Amino acid sequence: VAEFVGKEKVKDRKNFVYRIHDKPDSEKMLNFSRFIKRWGYKIASGNDTKVAQSINKLLDDVTGKPEEDVISSLAIRAMAKAEYHPVNIGHYGLAFDHYTHFTSPIRRYPDVMVHRLLDRYLNGGKSVKMNYLELRCKHSSDQERKAAMAERTSIKYKQVEFMQDKLGQVFDAIISGVTEWGLYAEIIETRIEGMIGLRDLDDDYYVQVVRTNLEKKQIDFVLYKEKNK
Repeated sequence: VAEFVGKEKVKDRKNFVYRIHDKPDSEKMLNFSRFIKRWGYKIASGNDTKVAQSINKLLDDVTGKPEEDVISSLAIRAMAKAEYHPVNIGHYGLAFDHYTHFTSPIRRYPDVMVHRLLDRYLNGGKSVKMNYLELRCKHSSDQERKAAMAERTSIKYKQVEFMQDKLGQVFDAIISGVTEWGLYAEIIETRIEGMIGLRDLDDDYYVQVVRTNLEKKQIDFVLYKEKNK
């Protein structure tokens, strides 16, 4: 559908709604590339299409492996955010020159716009004004971000609530992120993430739950050393 509309000659091209994804930040990608070398992975160099295809292959290669969660999470954080826009710059992550959302119209308003525009253009209608689409694309992208944030916040709230009666318990976990103030660790069994502050860092393999704050939706871990029996 996106190619059908987007590949028209410039003078005949109609304004449309695309799902676009810009190139990732070069510094973030460099840091990500250095990080995955620890597991023996690498990202291909070359044009944007080759790099994007290489990232997609990497995500396929790590599926089911212990490092899958941390590599997938960091790959997403290194990438730019996809959004809706009438100016097509392609979708970097999928390595598509033309891409839009065309699933059930009950799922997203941009899908409704795509269906309506396609119907209009198939029936010989004139191109819809660019500023009309820009305003609605921006609103849809903003609402999508708000919905994603609300989803993450509600999940985090329930995770903290779930962990409140587990203070002092010890779990196997993997490191899921690194910041200047500490490490993020994710419990393997439940995929609940918490923070290990710099003050609590030590050299070991287990994570102990030490604090939960429901109001802040925050879980604090410490590294735990099993005592010799």
